[in-house]
Amino acid sequence: MTVEPIRNKAKIKQLYHYLNGIHPKYGLIFKFGINTGLRISDLLPLRVSDIYTDKGVFREHLTVREQKTAKEKRIKLNDTLRKCLNSYVKEQRLTYGDYLFFSQKGGYLGRIHVYKKLKEAGDALGIENIGTHTLRKTWGYWTYKISKYNIGLIMDTFNHGSSSVTLRYIGINQDQKDELYSIVQL
Repeated sequence: MTVEPIRNKAKIKQLYHYLNGIHPKYGLIFKFGINTGLRISDLLPLRVSDIYTDKGVFREHLTVREQKTAKEKRIKLNDTLRKCLNSYVKEQRLTYGDYLFFSQKGGYLGRIHVYKKLKEAGDALGIENIGTHTLRKTWGYWTYKISKYNIGLIMDTFNHGSSSVTLRYIGINQDQKDELYSIVQL
């Protein structure tokens, strides 16, 4: 099964509310993923200290060393995400050294655990082909649309070697094929 981006904004909202209803950390994981395009392996180990200074002020950029590529990535968190983070950190009473996505067992949530929560939410809402990469692909898909098809920037952000890889990854090729099949009616 190939996971897909979520192409429908109403479904994005439904999924967020469903996950947030399970626990706010799942809602924030979803919100964080679709607003940054980070891989789940780079998202889950984040700590409060990665986001805020010791004075409780947002850092200028979130800096992450990607596990897969070992490359450093700097991300300016948008206002939507900052608002969610502020509420979440206060509600959960997290301190500077705490993991944002804490596990009851200690440490941070595992990738498979998060996958199961996403799958549960997808099944409940009728969203097929969902997985942890759905978050990253959704960011790429909507960034592509909103940026007026700036595939080069998305390709660079994802560290892909070609635009065709990026287009396939974010599901644009399939969208274009679907459109072709809709247009041609002989």
